[in-house]
Amino acid sequence: MNLDRYAETGGSRGVVEPPPPRRLIPAFGPLQGLRVIDSGRFVAGPWAATYLGEFGAEVIHVESPPFSFPFADPTRTLPPMLPEGAGPSGGVSESWVQYARNKLSLGLDLRRPEGRQVFLELIRTADIWIESSRPGTYDRLGLSDAAVWEVQPRLTVVHVSGFGQSGDPARLSTPSFDLVGQAYSGFLSLQGEPEPAPPARSGTALNDTVTGLAAAAGAMMGHLSALRTGKGQAVDVAQYEVFFTLLENLALDYFMRGVVRARHGSAHARLHPYDLHRASDGWVVVAAPTPDSWRRLRALIGLNDGAWDETGYRLGHRAEADEAIAQFCAAHTGLELEGIGAKNDLALTRVYDIRSIAADPHYRARGMFVEWEDPVAGPVKGAGIAPRFSETPGRVWRGAPWLGQDNRRILGDLLGYDEARIEELVATGTVGEDRTPRPSVRAPPYFRRESS
Repeated sequence: MNLDRYAETGGSRGVVEPPPPRRLIPAFGPLQGLRVIDSGRFVAGPWAATYLGEFGAEVIHVESPPFSFPFADPTRTLPPMLPEGAGPSGGVSESWVQYARNKLSLGLDLRRPEGRQVFLELIRTADIWIESSRPGTYDRLGLSDAAVWEVQPRLTVVHVSGFGQSGDPARLSTPSFDLVGQAYSGFLSLQGEPEPAPPARSGTALNDTVTGLAAAAGAMMGHLSALRTGKGQAVDVAQYEVFFTLLENLALDYFMRGVVRARHGSAHARLHPYDLHRASDGWVVVAAPTPDSWRRLRALIGLNDGAWDETGYRLGHRAEADEAIAQFCAAHTGLELEGIGAKNDLALTRVYDIRSIAADPHYRARGMFVEWEDPVAGPVKGAGIAPRFSETPGRVWRGAPWLGQDNRRILGDLLGYDEARIEELVATGTVGEDRTPRPSVRAPPYFRRESS
């Protein structure tokens, strides 16, 4: 990304780079001109690359065999499938549709010497490489960090894994998934009702997606360093560590005071009121932990004694205060409580599900639902892009590709291979494409109704 301009202005190596190679995607967003090679699979690593791609980076997703069902990346076939009623061999996972948009796909067998050569030539054009595998996987393929830096010294290499690239060998060798990251990080120990109830996992693959965001941030920090110094580096992203660093003062509680924090249900152990309560027609959040917000809430729920304004007193009489809040909430609908909150500058909100989100005017006004054309599923509608840039906004420029959809564009237009060389790579199985027939898909009735 503008490394030629960096070198011309006195970079550490002083080498004038040639003009950047042809770009394969539209120019948009704050990251236009950045090229990312993504060889990860199953959410965390690929999502990091997708996130960069939503803001203009050119992302080339390198996928290994098999080049048809069953695929190496299980995200392609994770239920539910689209179009509705399609099987895993002929349809596409909703997860893939959401998490792999804005990418180019190259089907490439890195186990073959010819495949590794293609990969290194691709790396030579790149700014960032994101991979997600157990430590040593790419070393065994002859694609170590040292090997890729030989062809692209300024490359930022992002390794996404469950437990990191170094540490206890026994731990490094074990498999990890989102739920493992939630458990090993300590996050799961804090979620749910107190014992003897079991811990409650996050309702989505939260560890995977948050790790992806951290990996995207790490990629950009590494790239910024490369622009300044002319030298690339590796970014080691361990799923459990990302979550562990987000657990507030959990470690300080233990190391400074010997406290092992336990599950506290939906309430907060230190902030009060900061909990869920039932309105007459559903659940609401009541959050009034600051002195001013508490006093405004106290006036509404009828706790008139000024002693309630002292935090220690309120925490010591939590049950009595919660009962007053519960009675107040039960006497109103969720919408009424939101109105009361707005009138009194209080944080009172309904617990929104996707049906209420889809109808919400604020979501609509901010464009958080977007429609795009998926090459397998047809017209789709899903979550939009955040954050919002005033001058260089992100966007969805294409749907999630089928495996190998862009083989010829990448090999021919980017790397300059002639047709004979491409055909040879295809004939040897080094390069492949999923050739499952793509049906002509119309938007389902529900989609049309929501779009109108």
